[in-house]
Amino acid sequence: MTDLFDTIDPYVWLAILGVTAATFITRSSLFVLGARVQFPPVVEAALRFAPACALAAIVAADLAFVEGHLKIDASNHKLIAGCIGIGIFSLTRSIIGTIAGGMIAFWLLHFWLPMLA
Repeated sequence: MTDLFDTIDPYVWLAILGVTAATFITRSSLFVLGARVQFPPVVEAALRFAPACALAAIVAADLAFVEGHLKIDASNHKLIAGCIGIGIFSLTRSIIGTIAGGMIAFWLLHFWLPMLA
């Protein structure tokens, strides 16, 4: 049985160590430097939207892709239910209503629409 360290190219190990170091430095720099780092107000304002943008990107990708393929048409029940959820939230501003309405729309589309076809 060969050793794991012998089977992987040394350049791969160097790349792994380099990426690890870069990730550690960038993620820990604000913790280490603390209050000594001051961002301009424009950057601070932009960073407030970063979590919402990341979540929107994850949700949009999940709604638009079915089984790993981009599917933007009427047969994508997740996408239609997501659009219905957006409409419910736009009208009511209720998170619970959005979740409930989107899930009800999804289940109705998922189970009853194929029966009508």
